[in-house]
Amino acid sequence: MIPDHIVEEVRARVDLVEVIGEHVPLKRAGKEFRGLCPFHHEKTPSFYVVPAKGFYKCFGCSESGDAFSFLMKRQGLTFNEAIREIAARVGVEIPEETSRQQEEPHRAIYEAIAFAADYYHGQLWDGAAGDRARNYLATRELTRDMAERFGLGYAPDAWRSLREAAHKHGIEDQVLITAGLIKESEKTEEPYDRLRDRLIFPIGDLSGRWIGFGGRVIGRAADGVGKYLNSPETPIYQKGRNLYGLNWSRNAIRREKLAVVVEGFMDYVSLAARGVENVVAGLGTAMTEDQAILLSRYTKQALLLYDSDKAGLKATFKAGDTLLRAGVEPLVVSLPSGEDPDSMVRKGGAQALAPHLAKAVDVLDRKLQILAAQHYFDDIEGIRRALDKLLDTIRAAADPALKDIYVSRVAEKTGVRRETIERELTNRGPVRSVGLSPPGGGKRREQDAAGRRGENVRGAARTEEWASERLLLVLLLRDPDRITDAAKVISLDDLRDPAHRQLYEAMLAHGPLPDEPPATFGLSVAARQRLAELKADPQQILEGDQSFDDAVAGIRVWGLRLTLDELQVRMSLASAQEQEVLYAERQRLVAESRKLGVDMARLGYKVSRYARQGRRKRPGPSAGENG
Repeated sequence: MIPDHIVEEVRARVDLVEVIGEHVPLKRAGKEFRGLCPFHHEKTPSFYVVPAKGFYKCFGCSESGDAFSFLMKRQGLTFNEAIREIAARVGVEIPEETSRQQEEPHRAIYEAIAFAADYYHGQLWDGAAGDRARNYLATRELTRDMAERFGLGYAPDAWRSLREAAHKHGIEDQVLITAGLIKESEKTEEPYDRLRDRLIFPIGDLSGRWIGFGGRVIGRAADGVGKYLNSPETPIYQKGRNLYGLNWSRNAIRREKLAVVVEGFMDYVSLAARGVENVVAGLGTAMTEDQAILLSRYTKQALLLYDSDKAGLKATFKAGDTLLRAGVEPLVVSLPSGEDPDSMVRKGGAQALAPHLAKAVDVLDRKLQILAAQHYFDDIEGIRRALDKLLDTIRAAADPALKDIYVSRVAEKTGVRRETIERELTNRGPVRSVGLSPPGGGKRREQDAAGRRGENVRGAARTEEWASERLLLVLLLRDPDRITDAAKVISLDDLRDPAHRQLYEAMLAHGPLPDEPPATFGLSVAARQRLAELKADPQQILEGDQSFDDAVAGIRVWGLRLTLDELQVRMSLASAQEQEVLYAERQRLVAESRKLGVDMARLGYKVSRYARQGRRKRPGPSAGENG
């Protein structure tokens, strides 16, 4: 355990507003700060930070605590981990023997990785074996100071050089295998080095410890040989949960409120060494949800600086959607033909790249630019195909205001009705049918007005839907015997929140969820954070059966609400003949909602006087009734 006097020193030094402000946009309210609570969904700020007293409090969900408890709840850290993270931030040293009285379970792996980093570093600078690697760095105009800043090294062109050196220091094969440094093969009796004849990039975690390596072929890669070879997944290194360089760049990213995201190790080193300090790189895979959430802790805006070829654009848009789901706004940077990030900064430093970063455009706007250049908007079939490519990006936007802007932008560009786009957003697949009208057509103003009339109903529906999903999961966590009943009436597709869906899927597959689900459950960081929130939910549920029925009905009726809303909009714009068909469909959905025990009038859907009078046929527009 960490002694109390060290804990109190860390507590006294920490800036609570700075810690919480990395996760929650805060505004000053007198001597306090206020923002939207990160522990439950709300539209009116009820989350207060009181720096003078060193605590936060949400008057909506009753969450409260200090800087340590905030990081524990928000990032899933243990108490000691939260103290260490803040201690590193405020400059309080925790002695090794104090902070690690309980043996680090992966200590041997960390030590093996640290030894390998030192070994590779020595091979790059101290021996003739590193000549080729040093010459390669010279061709990339990287000085020794630049390379040493990032701990670069060289893995010799030998089968077992690292293994033999490790043995001399008492590091056994099993540890080297677990650390991903050597590998076994049926073709040889003895394990051999995984990385050979490659420039080495050590990968660090946020605490500064080395956890793995990236190895780049020196010069041009031979056929069948990948340019980069990274460490495999190990107990301390998961490539989908880390970002290269974030341990060095996070303060610059926080300061600039912006991250420049590049594809590879060399791009990172080249940019960071030449003044672009707020940069991070992937680890050989597409941007993952966990990486996006990790980045969102430091910024809410990212510039995607990937290659402009077909593969690069595909990676750009996939990363953009992932960032949007994490609440990070992605913008796309375009470089002149034949240029890449490394070549730009080698020629003119950070100043040469700055104008291109300044011209970055929103990821959806970039998609629209490319689709327009490829003539997708020249005919109806092209517009239908373009919508398939645009809907995923709109769906991904976690920010409701940004999503609304996206819908308006696409409606304006394509001429597709706003309400039609919103309906298609609830579908998972290609566009089945779209209502097309020329941009600026005769009914555009009417359509926009009709869309606004349905806005409040849709917003209320989404709010109640999330509340219903949350209530259902709280019930299942407290009473796992209900999981079987839930499976009979609620499918995975019925849950809209991605974190809720993951947790529900895990319950259906594994039953009750422990506080720390194993990795085999496949839960993302966001889902694990949501699980902790749900387990700590303070609400009392007195009538379990009634609450279960209400939650199920609330989830299932959400789709009916949206459909009814769309029908009302369409009826206001339809011809008399079309209105009859739409009215019949509306009555069918209202009847279906009644089977669920839901009063549609209470939800804001007016029942026409013709329905109240029991008339079988709805009159046309000439009767002055729009339903």
